[in-house]
Amino acid sequence: MRFSVILPATVSLIAGLGAANATTHIHINLSTQTMHVQSSSGSYSWPVSTARAGYSTPRGSFAPTGMQPMHYSRKYHMSPMPHSIFFRGGYAIHGSYATGMLGQPASHGCVRLSPGHAAMLYQMVQGEGGRISITGAPPRSHYYASAGRGGGVHYASSRGRSYYGSGYAVADPFAALFGGGLF
Repeated sequence: MRFSVILPATVSLIAGLGAANATTHIHINLSTQTMHVQSSSGSYSWPVSTARAGYSTPRGSFAPTGMQPMHYSRKYHMSPMPHSIFFRGGYAIHGSYATGMLGQPASHGCVRLSPGHAAMLYQMVQGEGGRISITGAPPRSHYYASAGRGGGVHYASSRGRSYYGSGYAVADPFAALFGGGLF
């Protein structure tokens, strides 16, 4: 009789510990510019933008080091970084309003997501914690081509406009409102 009361309580306790120890696993593939997320709420695959030519996104395994619902990049013209999950120094996974660039390299090194996906990921990591892995190599793309102009790099957008001098490739007018939106 006593065993029948203790066993269900023990099973419930162990099941509860498993849920409490759930961790959101985030895998970013630089080669495909995608993020795969596995959490207790489900599995997801989303397009991302990582570092464009001339910049780099760190590779390796990381844990979140800080989270901010809204961060503004002091380094890049106070560009908004909604739902920021910092993982190495100033590098973060965050939302971006330059959604037209998702799926191709476009940032200064951060990992960009659509604002809605960033909000979902932020909630998952806030509730479960997270582990981040970044692998692969940035794709070679026709959007980024070497130019002879001083031996530098020529950045061209998919719409055929080039922006020399500043090093920014602005693919949509909305992104230009936020200091180029590239961070």
